[in-house]
Amino acid sequence: MTKLLWELFWVFSRVALISWGGGPASMGLMQRETVHAGWVTTEEFADALAIGNALPGPIAPQVSAYIGYKIAGTWGAISAVTGTVLPTTLLMLVMVIFFFGIKDSPAIAAMLKAVRPIIVGLLLWTTYVMAVSVFSVGKLGWVKGLGTNWDKVLIALVAFFILTLTEVNPVWLVVVSAVFGFLVYR
Repeated sequence: MTKLLWELFWVFSRVALISWGGGPASMGLMQRETVHAGWVTTEEFADALAIGNALPGPIAPQVSAYIGYKIAGTWGAISAVTGTVLPTTLLMLVMVIFFFGIKDSPAIAAMLKAVRPIIVGLLLWTTYVMAVSVFSVGKLGWVKGLGTNWDKVLIALVAFFILTLTEVNPVWLVVVSAVFGFLVYR
């Protein structure tokens, strides 16, 4: 069991330390690592992400807690969350000390110009993989899957447009969709 706890800590530390762009940007790498390890399926990861987004606070520790708990109970959750938070918190403390001396550096600005589009790509990849799972479309039969899951596609599109065109807090969308799901999909 101790070996598994260290493995959880290490995997989530590695994800946290090599993911640029914060919690949402790390979801693609976290999904790849945890599914590859056999800890969760793509569908379970989508569930963890949905639950994490329904709660206040940062997404990465919430998803890691879900996966850690599934694998090794309470201690697994603690180990995974610690791996997600501790190394990056320590790194941030070190970076804050030095950042103000290098923040205007052309090298730092150049690096960030290349890293930001990668984060967009990671988020798009995560969206694609989750869409395949949520809409049950399969990698090749996506058109058929979208047609048979038109209601879920409509929910996703409505959420996208509401978030894009209004100032509605995403929490309300999650709450309303949970109530809708309870009433309609039971």
